[in-house]
Amino acid sequence: MTGAYSITELSHEFDVTPRTLRFYEDRGLLSPARRGTTRIYSDRDRTRLKLVLRGTRLGFSLEECSEIIDMYDPSGRLNSRQLLRLCEKIREHRNALLAKLRDIEATLNAMDEVEQKCLDTLLSSAA
Repeated sequence: MTGAYSITELSHEFDVTPRTLRFYEDRGLLSPARRGTTRIYSDRDRTRLKLVLRGTRLGFSLEECSEIIDMYDPSGRLNSRQLLRLCEKIREHRNALLAKLRDIEATLNAMDEVEQKCLDTLLSSAA
């Protein structure tokens, strides 16, 4: 695929709804051309959509995705500022996920203890 994409083509390719694409457009993440009421998405829009979806899978907000994507230098030169910002955001999200993981592990341990106490009480009352 190259050039121009319809909303249907992009929604099928990326397994998102047309409503999602319109939402991203409202947020300024995509900017399709218009031919009457028809949206025509460019290669740039397709690439931005791919990056937004990847960013949201990593846990980034749409604002964070937009910030990082907008730092891209279309000349193709290495953009160390963009890469450093991306690494910073990845570290932030990784740390948040690790904290959540510790909380989940603590909750599971507490559940194990309570369950074991219940089972012990049932066994001792049955004897």
